[in-house]
Amino acid sequence: MRLVDAHCHLEVKDFADAAPVLERARAAGLIHAIVVGQFHGPGEWGNALELAAAHPEFLSPTLGIHPHEAARATEDDLATLERTCARPEVRAVGEAGLDYYYDHSPREAQARIFRHQCELAVKLGKPLVVHVRDAHEDCDAILGEVGVPRGVIHCFTGDTDAARRYLDRGFYLSLSGVITYKKTEALQDAVRFAPLDRLMVETDSPYLAPVPHRGRKNEPSHVVETARKLAELKGVTLETVTEVTTANAAALFNLNLR
Repeated sequence: MRLVDAHCHLEVKDFADAAPVLERARAAGLIHAIVVGQFHGPGEWGNALELAAAHPEFLSPTLGIHPHEAARATEDDLATLERTCARPEVRAVGEAGLDYYYDHSPREAQARIFRHQCELAVKLGKPLVVHVRDAHEDCDAILGEVGVPRGVIHCFTGDTDAARRYLDRGFYLSLSGVITYKKTEALQDAVRFAPLDRLMVETDSPYLAPVPHRGRKNEPSHVVETARKLAELKGVTLETVTEVTTANAAALFNLNLR
């Protein structure tokens, strides 16, 4: 297998030593992973860029401001984000978006910071990694207003209508271990509806471990279980899923995979 984990977090607080995690990922058939850099508060950006720099053949970074932290971002932080995302090794802007389920930041602040990152992605000509929960209409409206041409809805958990909305914009949908859970019929219907050549697989490590690992810390090696479920839902072989989703990730994030 040649799999790509299209979205993972490997922060020190969750993985004090990333080396064995990456070894297990390679052993499971992964050839690359997108490690998502996150804003943790004024001047604090986590370790994604440093970790990717230590493993450039296996990890590619992104950087963004999550909607949970939108209210804490200063103008200096936005300037840092723009400078850093302009670096060639940073493959995308984000994750950025809207989260109306938790509302950890006021919705006005979420929209302002999301719109800023949409504009940054357009300016830099890089894809946008989108987090959206219970906010599909507003998210789609901002994407349309700014005119973001390409990106991915990470950890997509919407229904068929939401899937159609983003696919019509030219976005990819990235699927997490949630598709392996019970009582996710609407999501599974959306997965059956979406063309395979617009889908990716991810772990969102350390969260959302797929069955049979559910309830434990997630890590990139587990993405094979999500790929296995995707193959079942699409009625194709696991080999087909790995080939197509890997090609999709390579195309969106401009990866030179060997």
